[in-house]
Amino acid sequence: MSDDPLLQPFQLKHLTLKNRVMTTSHEPAYPEDGMPKERYRAYHEERAKAGVALAMTAGSAAVSKDSPPVFNNVLAYSDNVVPWIQDLTDACHEHGCAVMIQLTHLGRRTTWNKGDWLPSVSSSKHREPAHRAFPKLIEDWDIDRIINDFADAAERMQAGGMDGIELQVYGHLLDQFWSPLTNDLVGPYGADTLENRMRFPLDVLDAIRKRVGSEFIVGFRYTADEAQKGGINAEEGIEISKKLKETGQLDFLNVIRGRIHTDPAMVDVIPVQGMPSAPHLDFAGEVKKATGLPTFHAARIPDVATARHAIKSGLLDMVGMTRAHMADPHIVRKITLGRESDIRPCVGATYCLDRIYQGGEALCIHNAATGRELSMPHDIPAADHKRSVVVVGAGPAGLEAARVCAERGHTVTVLEAQSHAGGQIRITALNPRRREMMSIIDWRVEQCTALGVDFKFNTYAEIDDVTSLTPDVVIIATGGQPNLELFESGERSELVETSWDMITGDVKPADDVLIYDESGDHPGLQAAEVAALAGSKVEVMTPDRVFAPDIMAMNLTPYMKSLQDKNVTFTVTRRLLGVERAGNKLLATIGTDYSDHTYTVEYDQVVVNYGTMPMEELYSELKPLSCNGGAVDHEALINGCEQKMVRNTTGKFQLFRIGDAVSARNTHAAIYDALRLSKDL
Repeated sequence: MSDDPLLQPFQLKHLTLKNRVMTTSHEPAYPEDGMPKERYRAYHEERAKAGVALAMTAGSAAVSKDSPPVFNNVLAYSDNVVPWIQDLTDACHEHGCAVMIQLTHLGRRTTWNKGDWLPSVSSSKHREPAHRAFPKLIEDWDIDRIINDFADAAERMQAGGMDGIELQVYGHLLDQFWSPLTNDLVGPYGADTLENRMRFPLDVLDAIRKRVGSEFIVGFRYTADEAQKGGINAEEGIEISKKLKETGQLDFLNVIRGRIHTDPAMVDVIPVQGMPSAPHLDFAGEVKKATGLPTFHAARIPDVATARHAIKSGLLDMVGMTRAHMADPHIVRKITLGRESDIRPCVGATYCLDRIYQGGEALCIHNAATGRELSMPHDIPAADHKRSVVVVGAGPAGLEAARVCAERGHTVTVLEAQSHAGGQIRITALNPRRREMMSIIDWRVEQCTALGVDFKFNTYAEIDDVTSLTPDVVIIATGGQPNLELFESGERSELVETSWDMITGDVKPADDVLIYDESGDHPGLQAAEVAALAGSKVEVMTPDRVFAPDIMAMNLTPYMKSLQDKNVTFTVTRRLLGVERAGNKLLATIGTDYSDHTYTVEYDQVVVNYGTMPMEELYSELKPLSCNGGAVDHEALINGCEQKMVRNTTGKFQLFRIGDAVSARNTHAAIYDALRLSKDL
């Protein structure tokens, strides 16, 4: 029996949870037709079989048709959901993992032009900034209808074998009633008293209890402090928490601090990299102390040490490590086996959530198997035959290829031109807020070293360096170099600087700087931030209709907080056509894709962020020596089969390239390239 606080069982009513680690409710956006089918099941089952005690699914499952899913939510209002819920719960129960689900009505946190095109409803007449739809002020018959919808949904979840449910009471309809910031009603549900504001959530709770009985587990995930003037403060939040206990109908509290109505507010609730870990943990502990109810909490608890402290100090009964389990679903198993150092770290990039809020599916920036459990392995199987593999480049793609090939049992040599591993991530990590990105590199170097990978640094690989190792497989992961060829002119400008040069400090910011960002990713705004912090006047220009479209909501917020009080302007729908020298100034010709309009502006410095061009010279030289000529069988790649293409019968090795050595993409794409190629070599 372990004495690790995290591995102690916890008794929640009649349910014995085998340890103190849970994944809190989150919607990875994997449902199909609103149903949690095979992909959804496989995602949660992977974490269940690795030891998680409680999986709180959905984020959140919609109980009403006028709560259309904006994040591809589970449709809890459909009877069709029951057998899929049963499959999900059975799969997790088989591994001793309890399963619950979060239910909600989104209220104004949705839009009217999805699903059945019904108007959104809320206790507020104002739209939520994040979702922009103006809601109908809720009527009495809506309230009666939605209370019944909650009870129906809870009954479906009980029929599907769930161990319990939690109600979403922060930012969604239930919270919109009890927050004075979002209650414009009068009468029994109005904003004049706390009792009236709490009436609707408690009416919902009462209806659910009458439907599912006293034994079924029911909890609230709720904001106990909105951290905004005029909203629920910590003192009132503690009072609310005590009133929830007094109902005698709740089995646990899952504590949130803050609001989620805007991108900046969301980032305070769910902190991203560069922000403090576990910022609301002590407050959750205050709620637990005040109520004595079982208390859950999650908000950037990315590492085992912080989670262990939360339990050992008595701040929580169950600790949520949700993004951490997207990075590594096997955290509990590795703790149990004494292999904490092998845990793949969550780097706080929040690529997972940002993708959801842009209408995508949740993916981890550096675990390409997450969400792809049906096709990608988290544990790499050994190969039938040992081979010699040479990887050129020690960025994220090259390191992942080396790691996976070494896990397969192959002999792996990595050739890297620099004196250290990292590639473009080293440039990214020069921003203090994004320093955690280096964990993507450090973890892989440690894993590769433990697996016996041979690193040869300060080696600018040429043909002889590769062929002298008599490889069976060569993987080119040399990345790319900044592209300075302007789209319109087709010529490389010698007068402009690269975003990389600005970030690394190789070029110092001038007084008046244009950041021309045609790529729309992090280097553009990182360069803008460097210049702004140096006191420059900065203009960020893009030909797109929005700036930095690849930096999604949660990651955009820290940049905006940094730049708001600086001399920075943002110009959209403008294209840089050319740059020429004008004395000691640069004269930029600016156009637009929407008309023939052009104009000129003088700057001291022009910095271009336009992606990268592949460093493909070595690849091109090796192609005629390879048996496949660098070709990839796409069908085999997609279907998880071995690459067997032969285009040159005299070739001595297979040759592949991955990541930005193919084309400019992102870190996740580079790592996914490496995983799905290497796992079948």
